[in-house]
Amino acid sequence: MYDQILIPYDGSDEARKGAEHGIELAAALGSSVTVLYVIDLPGAPRALALRDDEEEIREQYREYGEEVLDEICGLAEEHGVDCTKAFRTGAPAEEITDFAEEKEMDVIVMGSAYRGPLGSILGGTTDKVVRTAEVPVITQRMQMDEI
Repeated sequence: MYDQILIPYDGSDEARKGAEHGIELAAALGSSVTVLYVIDLPGAPRALALRDDEEEIREQYREYGEEVLDEICGLAEEHGVDCTKAFRTGAPAEEITDFAEEKEMDVIVMGSAYRGPLGSILGGTTDKVVRTAEVPVITQRMQMDEI
């Protein structure tokens, strides 16, 4: 059913909830996971002051991404799930859906923050992925008592 599961992960609590669900699903199905960290540099277009330090900023994001993806791959390993790390740079929702299509992922599993009763009006990365992905998207929403 789902042989290749994509888990976008940014280190947040809601992303952790989605990652845990994706890993549990993979363990139950005998699937492998790819965890994706998207480097989303601030500002578009970026201010001139940021352009001078862009490589340094990109490297800091990359180091953080390595750290959080290692953590999730460690969790996958504890569950007996094969885990591959991947990185992209750009707008998170777009990069997630593009990656899923390019790498022929079977499903995307991601967490979603609790945004209160008006949250559905605002939308977020998860909502954009749900609306634009060409593969199924499983979301694990945080509850109010989890924030």
